[in-house]
Amino acid sequence: MNEAKHIFSNISVEKSLFDFINNEVCIGLNITAEDFFESLSDILNDLQDENTQLLKKRDSLQAQIDKWHLENNEIDPTSYINFLKDIGYIVPEPSKFSINVDRVDDEIANIAGPQLVVPITNQRFVLNAVNSRWGSLFDSIYGTNVIPNRGSMTKSFAHNLQRVNRTAELACDFLDEVAPLKGASYRQIASKVRYTGVLIFNLNNGEVATLVNPEQFIGLSDTGNVLLQNNNLHIEIVGDQERSFHKSGIFDVILESAITTIVDFEDSASTVTDDEKIHAYRNYLGLMKRDLNTTFTKGGETLTRSLNKNKKYTDSKGKIFSLSGTSLTLVRNVGIHMMTELVTNLDGSPIPEGILDAMVTSLIALHDLIIKANSKKGSFYIVKPKLHGPEEVEFTMKLFSLVEKALSLKENTLKIGVMDEERRTTLNLMACIHSARNRIIFINTGFLDRTGDEIHTSMMAGAMRCKNLIKEEAWYSAYESNNVNIGLECGLFKKAQIGKGMWAQPDQMRQMLDNKMIHLEAGANCSWVPSPTAATLHATHYHRFDVFERQKELLSKQQQVNQEDLLVIPLLKLPEQISEDKIIKEINSNAQSILGYVVKWINQGIGCSKVQDINNVGLMEDRATLRISSQHMANWLHHKICSKEQVNKAFQDMAVVVDEQNKYDPNHIPLAPGYDSFAYQASLALAIKGLDQPNGYTEGILTSFRRKFLEAKQSK
Repeated sequence: MNEAKHIFSNISVEKSLFDFINNEVCIGLNITAEDFFESLSDILNDLQDENTQLLKKRDSLQAQIDKWHLENNEIDPTSYINFLKDIGYIVPEPSKFSINVDRVDDEIANIAGPQLVVPITNQRFVLNAVNSRWGSLFDSIYGTNVIPNRGSMTKSFAHNLQRVNRTAELACDFLDEVAPLKGASYRQIASKVRYTGVLIFNLNNGEVATLVNPEQFIGLSDTGNVLLQNNNLHIEIVGDQERSFHKSGIFDVILESAITTIVDFEDSASTVTDDEKIHAYRNYLGLMKRDLNTTFTKGGETLTRSLNKNKKYTDSKGKIFSLSGTSLTLVRNVGIHMMTELVTNLDGSPIPEGILDAMVTSLIALHDLIIKANSKKGSFYIVKPKLHGPEEVEFTMKLFSLVEKALSLKENTLKIGVMDEERRTTLNLMACIHSARNRIIFINTGFLDRTGDEIHTSMMAGAMRCKNLIKEEAWYSAYESNNVNIGLECGLFKKAQIGKGMWAQPDQMRQMLDNKMIHLEAGANCSWVPSPTAATLHATHYHRFDVFERQKELLSKQQQVNQEDLLVIPLLKLPEQISEDKIIKEINSNAQSILGYVVKWINQGIGCSKVQDINNVGLMEDRATLRISSQHMANWLHHKICSKEQVNKAFQDMAVVVDEQNKYDPNHIPLAPGYDSFAYQASLALAIKGLDQPNGYTEGILTSFRRKFLEAKQSK
C-alpha cells in the first residue's frame, strides 16, 4: 500500500480523506471506512462511464445547435423547436402525474418562508445562517436602511432614541397587521401579559386588550414572552417595560425567519485543494453532529459561536413544548461536470466529484438519523445543481439509489432539489420532475446561471442585449412562470418547495421590502436572501401574504406557458447601431464584476462575497454571477461588438477601480499596474476563452489559476 494512498478495488484514495472518514465520520456509525470506499468503488464502476457520456452529450448537442444557428440566419420558431426535438434536446412530456414523496419535513412541505444559501467552507457564516431560524425584527429594522438616514445612529442618544421609537412603531404596525388586537394597537401595550383562559394585554391607558383571533396564541416562554402563530410561522413578543426605550412595552419582536438553509459545496464555495474539500466536509459533519463551533474576534472581544438550542414554551394547557432553534439544513453538492483527485481511478484519472459528494455527505448525514436534530422525518436533502434535462436527473436518481444501498438506508431517504438553471432543464421541466417524482422536494429559478446558459447555448445566434436588458425579453417572464406552473401541475403543492432567486443587494433592505413580495405573489413558497437580517425582514412578507392560498389560485387557473416564449433568444436589436459609449460602459461593467469576484477567489479562496459593482453598490456574488458576465463578454467578442483591444483596456482600467475598492482589505493583492497576477490572468481568460468553456462554466479556469497561485505561494 502506498504510504499516501489507500487502494481499493478500482480506486485510489488520498490518505487525508481516508483518515477523515475513518477517524471522524465513521465513529459512532455502523460502517467502516474500508466498507465505505469499497462501496464508492462499486458505484463508480457502475456510473462513471455514464457520467462521461452525459457530458459528451452536452457537447454534442451544443455543437449541433451551433451548426444550426450558423446555417439559419433567421430563427423560425417552429423550425427551431422541431430541430431541438429532432436532436433530443427537447423530449416528449410524460403523461399527467403527481409527485409521490414521503417523509418530508414541515419546513419544506408546509411552511413558506425565506431560504438562506451559505458557503460550507466558512464556519462562522454557516452558524450565522443555520441559527437564523429566529431573528430580531427590531435589530433588522434599526440596523438597516429600512429606516432612512442610518448615519444618525452615531450622532447622539437623542437621534438614536428617535430611531429606536421609529423601529418600535414599525414593529408594532407589523403586529397590528398580522396578529391584530381587539380595539387596540400594540403601540399601547404597557406591561407583560396575563393568561387566564384568554391572552390579556395590559394597555398604557389602564384598559386591556385581547387578540382578534385567539387561536393565534400558541404559548408563553418561561420569561413570559408571548408566542403567536400566523401562516404557519411563529412570532415571539418580548415584553419588558423597564428595558424599553420607547413608548410601547414591547422590547423586541423575534420572528421565525430562515426556515431552511442550503449549505453549499458548489457555486459559493472554493475548494480547490484536498485540505479545503476535507475542511468543507468537516464543517458539514459538525452540523450533522450538532457540535460545529467557531471562535473569532470582534471589536477586540473574543467570541465563541455554536448552534442554537431549541426554544421551549408552555402552551395554554400547561404542556411544555419546543420549537427548533435552527433552520432545516439542505446540502448542495457539486454538478456532474466537476472532477476531483481526492479519489482517483487506478490509472490516476480523477473521478466525478458529484459522486463523491453524494456518498460523503450522505455518510455524514447518518449521524442525523441517530439524533434527529435536523430532519425529524429521517430524510437527507440534497440540492443538485447544473443538471441538463431529464437524463441527467435520472442518472442522479440512480446514484442516490446506489448510495442508499451502500449505506443501508430506506429507499427514497435521499431527497433531491432540482435547480431549474439550465435551458435544457427549463424546456423539459416536467420530464425532469417526473424522473425524480419519488424524491423531489425543491425546484427553483436562478436568473444568473439560466442567463449564462442561454447566452452560451445561443452563442452563434448573434450578439446578446446588454445584461440589464435581458430580463425584459419574453423568455425571462415565461421562464419564471413556467417553473411555478409546471411545479404545481406536477403536485408540488404542500409537498415541496418552489423557490425564487436571490436578492443580491445585502445593504438595500428597504428596497428588498418594497420589491421581494413579487416572489410570493408569483407562487414561490421559498425565496433566497443574502443574510440573516434579510431573512428576518423577508419573513414579514410571508406573514402578510398567504403563499399557499396563492398556489391554490394558480392551480385553479391551470395556466400554460407558450414554449416558443421560452426559446426567445435575447438578441441585441440592430447591433450595428449600438453606440461606442454603450459598448465601453457594458464591457467595463463586465470586466469590473469579473475582476472584483475573481481576485478574492484566486488569492483568498473566497467563493462568495459582497463585491462592489462599478457604481460601488455591494452585491453578493458567486460563480453564477461570473458565468453571466464572462459569457456576455465572450459573446460580444465573438460577434465583434467589441474588440480584443477594447476588452484588454477595459480589464486594465477596471483593475485600478477594483484595487481602489479593496484598498482597506489587508489580504488584497493589487491587480494594477502589473496586470500579470494569476487573478488578473484568470479574469481575462474567462472573457477571452469563454467561448470554449463547456456550457460557459467558470470552474476550469478558476481552479487552474487558483492552483498556480497556491503553488507559487508555497514555493516562496
